[in-house]
Amino acid sequence: MSSPISPTDEAVDFPYAGEVSVLAISNPQNERANFLLPDSATRTSGAFLADRAHRLARRTQEPISATILTKNSAALLGEVLESLSWCDEVVVFDTGSTDATLEIAASFTNASVHQLKGPFPGFGPARRQAVALARHDWILSVDSDEVVSPELRDEIAGLPLEAQAVYVVPFRNYYNGKHITSCGWYPDCHERLFNRVVTNFCTSNVHERVKTAGLERVKLQQAIHHYSYHSLDDFLRKMSAYSHLFARQHAGRKASGPGKAVARSLWAFFKSYVLERGVLQGTEGLIISAYKAQTVFWKYLMLHEANVRQRS
Repeated sequence: MSSPISPTDEAVDFPYAGEVSVLAISNPQNERANFLLPDSATRTSGAFLADRAHRLARRTQEPISATILTKNSAALLGEVLESLSWCDEVVVFDTGSTDATLEIAASFTNASVHQLKGPFPGFGPARRQAVALARHDWILSVDSDEVVSPELRDEIAGLPLEAQAVYVVPFRNYYNGKHITSCGWYPDCHERLFNRVVTNFCTSNVHERVKTAGLERVKLQQAIHHYSYHSLDDFLRKMSAYSHLFARQHAGRKASGPGKAVARSLWAFFKSYVLERGVLQGTEGLIISAYKAQTVFWKYLMLHEANVRQRS
C-alpha cells in the first residue's frame, strides 16, 4: 500500500529470504478472467464494447497490464477495476481476502486472479510477484483503494511510452469524504507506470518504490483518487500492520529505543499539524496528524523490541 511520502526518496532494496508462493485460480473457459462468476454477475456487454473501443482508439501501441494487491478490498474494488477496464489486463494478486474480493474481481473480463500461499512477504516482494504474473511488460501499479480518473486514463492512452522512463502519477488523497490538502498528503505523487524489463519495485517491506536510478522520471498531469482511510478503524489497523513490517525490515540494522520513539513521534505531530498545515483542515487534520505521530511512536518501539530480541 502506498502512503504519501517524499517523491525524492529513492527506493532501496532490503534482503528478503524466501519465495513467494502463488495459487492461480484458473478456469479453462476464460483465459482473461482466471476465476468466473455466473453470467449474471458479469458486466454488461455495452460496457465491455465501450472499453474495447477505448483500447482500440488509444494512441500508444504498447499493451498495458495493471497490477493490484488486494486483501478484503470489496468495499471499493468494483470502482477501482471499473477505472481500469481500458487496460489490456488486470492482475489481481490477493493476499488473504475473506470477503467478496475474489468474486468482484472475477466479474471483470480483463482480470486474472491469483492468491498468495503462505505468509505475507511484505509489500515490495508482493508487488514484484504481481508484476511477474503480468503478461505484458508495461505495468501500471494501482492499489485496491485507488481509482484512476478518466483524465489520467486518457493521458496515458496518448503517451508515446519510453522504456527508459518511469511515469510519476499525482495523487489526490481523501479522508472522510474530503480532499486532504495538508498533513503532507498534498501535493503527493508516486511512480506507477514503468517497463518491467528495465526496472521494478524495490524489496522493502513498507514504503516500497519503483527504482528510478539512471532513468527519466516523467511527471503526468492527471491524478489517481486515493481513498485509503474510511474510518478510525482503518487508521488503527494500518498503523499496526505498518509498524510490524517496519520493525521486521529494520531489525538489526537500525537503532531504536523509547526515547527515540517519543522524540520522533512528537516531531511527526508538529510537522504534520503545524508545518504542513493540518491545523487548517479541522478534525480531519487533527486525526491524520495524531495518526502519523502514533505510527512513528509504535514502529520505533516495535523496532526496539525486535532489536532486543535479536540480541538476546
